[in-house]
Amino acid sequence: MSDKPKMTPATKEFLKKVRMMVPPMLDKFHKGQLGRVAVIGGSENYTGAPYFSAMASARLGADLVRLSSVPHNFPSTNPPKSHVVCTPPAANVIKTYSPNLMVHPIMRETSEITHSQVSSEPSAIASPVIAMLSNLHAVVIGPGLGRDQLMQKTVAAIIKAAREHNTPLVLDADALWLIQNEPDLVHGYKECVLTPNVVEFGRLAKAVGLPPDELPDTGEAGCKALAKALGGVLVCRKGAVDWISDGEDAIVGDLEGGRKRSGGQGDTLTGSIGTFLAWRGGYLEGLWDVEGGMGRRETLMLAAWGGSAITRECSRRAFLKRGRSLQASDLTEEVASAFEVLIGEKEESKL
Repeated sequence: MSDKPKMTPATKEFLKKVRMMVPPMLDKFHKGQLGRVAVIGGSENYTGAPYFSAMASARLGADLVRLSSVPHNFPSTNPPKSHVVCTPPAANVIKTYSPNLMVHPIMRETSEITHSQVSSEPSAIASPVIAMLSNLHAVVIGPGLGRDQLMQKTVAAIIKAAREHNTPLVLDADALWLIQNEPDLVHGYKECVLTPNVVEFGRLAKAVGLPPDELPDTGEAGCKALAKALGGVLVCRKGAVDWISDGEDAIVGDLEGGRKRSGGQGDTLTGSIGTFLAWRGGYLEGLWDVEGGMGRRETLMLAAWGGSAITRECSRRAFLKRGRSLQASDLTEEVASAFEVLIGEKEESKL
C-alpha cells in the first residue's frame, strides 16, 4: 500500500461531485447550520459503537452530534456539542470516553423498566427523541442498539416519526435486524440509507423474498435488487468494495481500504454518511453558493458514496500505521486526514 490512495477516473469524478456538497466554513454561519446529527444506539453491553459513529460524524465536520439516550427534560432546540442517545448503563460508560459528546439516557431495555419510573410504552420512551426530529438534519440508528424487544419497538416508533418529518436516516447493525422483521417500516422511504454487511444483506434479501439466484455474491445486481424490493431505499452493501444502489442505478465505492477487519469499522461509515446527509440538506437548501445543480436522488447516493470513501481511506491509513493490531478507534483518529486527502478544505474556509 502506498502513502496516497489510488483512484480510478470514476472515483475522481465522484469526489468532484462530493466536494460540491461540502459547505465552506463562512463567518455568516451559526452553530448547527453545518450539520445536526443524532446517533441513537448504545446499550448495557455495547457502548463503543455509538461512540465511534458519533465521533466520526463530529471529526468529519458536523456542528452538533447527539448521542441518544436523551433525558426526558432535554431541550429540543439549540443543542450543545455532540450527542448520543442510549440507555442509562451505556450513558455512564460513554460519558467517560470523551467530554466532546453530550450523552443522554433516554432509551430503555426491558430489564431496566422494573428498576425505574420510566414508562414501559415504546411511544412514551420515544417521545423526547421524536421531539428532536424537526431540529435534526440526519439520524443514525443502530450502533450498539441490541435486540431487546423494548428497544426495537422504541426505534420502530422513531423511524415512523422520522418518515413523517422527512428526516434522512442511516440504519445499521441491530436497526437492520428490526428492518428484516418489519420491512414496511422503511419500504418506499427514499430518505433512508441501509448499510448491511454480507450477512445482514442476506437476511434482508430473504426477508423481502428475493430468490436465491439474486444473491450469489451480493454484488451490483444483488444490491440493486434489494433496493428495488424495498421500494427505492438506498442500500450501501459493505464488502471488499461497497455497492450503493437505490434500485435504479448502482455505483461502487472501490477505494483501497485496510486489510484488517476489526469490529466497529462500520460505525465510522454510519457517522460519516450522517454528516454528508446533513451537508446535503444545506446544499439542497442553497445555504451557500452551491454548484452542480444536483437533486435529492443524486445527492443521496453521493452522501453514501462519500461516507464509504472516507471510511475506506481511514481504514487504509490506519492499517498502514497499525497493521494487524488495528482497532476501530484507530479509524476515528484518521477521519480528519482522510477528509483532507480526499476532499480538502475549500479556500474560503481557510483563515
